[in-house]
Amino acid sequence: MTAKERYKKLKEYLSAENPVLLDVIKEYQELDKVARRLGFFDDEETYTAKISWWPLISMLGTFSSGKSTFINNYVGMEVQQSGNQAVDDKFTVICYGSGDRVTTLPGLALDADPRFPFYNISEEVERVEKGEGSRVNLYLQLKTVPSERVKGKILIDSPGFDADNQRSAILRISSHIIEMSDLVLIFFDARHPEPGAMRDTLEHLVAGTVEHRDRDKILYILNQIDTTAKEDNLEDVIGSWQRALSQKGLISGNFYAIYNESAMQPIDDPAVAERLKRKRDEDLARILDKMEGVKIERAYRITKAMEDFAREIKTGSLPRLQEALRRWGRRVLIYDGIVAALLTAGVASLLIMGIVPAAGAYLWSLVGVVTALFIFLHFRIRNFVAGREVRKAEADDPHLARAVAKQTRWYRPLLGAWMKGWVRRTEERLDRISEYSRSAIRKLNDQFVNPFGSEEADGSRNG
Repeated sequence: MTAKERYKKLKEYLSAENPVLLDVIKEYQELDKVARRLGFFDDEETYTAKISWWPLISMLGTFSSGKSTFINNYVGMEVQQSGNQAVDDKFTVICYGSGDRVTTLPGLALDADPRFPFYNISEEVERVEKGEGSRVNLYLQLKTVPSERVKGKILIDSPGFDADNQRSAILRISSHIIEMSDLVLIFFDARHPEPGAMRDTLEHLVAGTVEHRDRDKILYILNQIDTTAKEDNLEDVIGSWQRALSQKGLISGNFYAIYNESAMQPIDDPAVAERLKRKRDEDLARILDKMEGVKIERAYRITKAMEDFAREIKTGSLPRLQEALRRWGRRVLIYDGIVAALLTAGVASLLIMGIVPAAGAYLWSLVGVVTALFIFLHFRIRNFVAGREVRKAEADDPHLARAVAKQTRWYRPLLGAWMKGWVRRTEERLDRISEYSRSAIRKLNDQFVNPFGSEEADGSRNG
């Protein structure tokens, strides 16, 4: 799918889902133009492909922690297999389908479609585990479900984490979906009251997320708390898990305790049953409320991401490009000076030895040859030094390498590396995009906020 086709499809989708974001698409196009002009993007790359435009809810957790059962109950039909063993061992993307049953498609359907959060994920997997990128079907699958509850959003179910079987590819993909998701539900199993035995799993699922800039979007869920009924020690079990999580850095209140009512164990004591049910109903309601709010979260995330992308260019990519160009320019000038000195010395030697007359046509011919030779060597030097800068950048950032290659082409003025005009104009364009992002957020606020509680405000909002 080309960038132009992607813009078209996104506009069609947003015109029905959230028309406020239609103007945001135009600013993303402007941001793409900046990146292409600098050389960071080619003609088919776009910032709209770096985020998901569909609300994402991902589920991670240990084996038999109840993720699949939770999904089946939420969707209202049997989508994922559930059990005490690792029955669904792939990342499963679940979205709405208009058919009359659940349809399963291979991972290639996700890897090749830029509308989904796993577009080109095979390249990410290949980087961390050689040879695995071509086997993406082993890691991913897509399921379409005729359920109204998943309309307008995407659910992602992850394979269970096992401390003895955490392949780097699985960890890479899980980190990717945490980054892309609007809401992350991390499940733990209350039937295993010794969280210390799952140290490696906690290290990845908790320690790897508490430093995330959007850590408030991550919910930690202790599932199957009905198993605590016999000993009536719900508070002890919750306290044990909370201490284990706090040791990994979790200090927020995003901790919930639930159980599956259709698979719960019989509880003899009515008081205990009532207490567990009250806890479960309260926490489940809060979880479901957050799940229903992801559409709003996604709209804000898309808009804010545009400002983040613009800031990254202005404060990160652009200064590094400018530094590389100045380093290139200085080295070219040094080499040019050496070549000019050698050529001048050579001409002087020919004149001193009388090989070439100090005047006349021979002298002018020599000057012409030396000038042509200097120009030829100058462009060879430019290309040689530019090649070194490109190779240096490729090790850290292929996009920077591409920009350096574009900005050092033969027709680019050498002194442009020190000219501040093009940098200032680029920064001004990026500042305008950032300001638009903030104004777009205010427009989103107008959809949901009416601080005065007045009909006049509502009217202006609708107008």
